[in-house]
Amino acid sequence: MSKEEKKSASDERDLDSLSVEEGFGMLEETVRRLSDEEISLEDSFREFERGMKVLKAVNEKIDRVEKKVRVITEGGEYDFQ
Repeated sequence: MSKEEKKSASDERDLDSLSVEEGFGMLEETVRRLSDEEISLEDSFREFERGMKVLKAVNEKIDRVEKKVRVITEGGEYDFQ
């Protein structure tokens, strides 16, 4: 596995443990960095790519919570573990 593949795999594990609030904070920081007029094209692409990965992870977490809420509101019981 190349160094880049190892970093990518590590990043994905980090995103799995990320809370929704932490994800939003990371997205805000990404937007701030992308708004910097001094950012290079290469750096802006890396920031954009990382931001999209964070956004996907946050969306997946929100979707899971939404499904749990639907089960509860439909009168079913749900084991939150």
